[in-house]
Amino acid sequence: MRKVKSGDYVKVHYTGRFDDGEVFDSSSGCKPLEVHVGNSEVIPGFESALLEMGINDKKTFKLDASDAYGERDDNLEQNFRRSDFPEDFKPDIGDVIILESEEHGQFPATVKSIDQESVLLDLNHPLAGKDLTFDVEVVEINDQPTESPCDCGCSCS
Repeated sequence: MRKVKSGDYVKVHYTGRFDDGEVFDSSSGCKPLEVHVGNSEVIPGFESALLEMGINDKKTFKLDASDAYGERDDNLEQNFRRSDFPEDFKPDIGDVIILESEEHGQFPATVKSIDQESVLLDLNHPLAGKDLTFDVEVVEINDQPTESPCDCGCSCS
C-alpha cells in the first residue's frame, strides 16, 4: 500500500478542534483539501502528521501552538492610523481582516480596538498560541495535483 511521502499531492478530509472540542475548521461538506507535502502549504505539524499514512487511513493528532500557528507575540499588536484604511472601512472589534504586504503577502489581522484616530490590530494569526487537535483521513495520494485551489467557500487551510 502506498504511503504519503514528501513530494506527494495528498487529499485529506479533516476537522480541526480546540481543546474544549469547539470546531474551528473542517472540510465537511467540501471537497477534500489537497496538500503538496513538503511544500509548506499547511502548518508544519499537520504536514508531518500526514507522512507515512496510507489511503483511507484515519488519524487524530494534537499540535502544540509551536507546531501549529506559533506562540502569540504581543509585539505584533500595532496601531494604524484610520487614514491608512479606505473611507468606507467600518471595522468592529473582533473582526478579522486581510492585510497585504510585499514581504509577507496576504495575512489575517484581528481588530482589537478602535478610536477616532487609530485602529489597533493584532497581527498574530487568529489561531496563534492555541493547541489544536485534528482528525484527518487520507482519501487520495497522487504524484501530480488533481485540482485547482479550493473554490468551495470553506477556508480549506
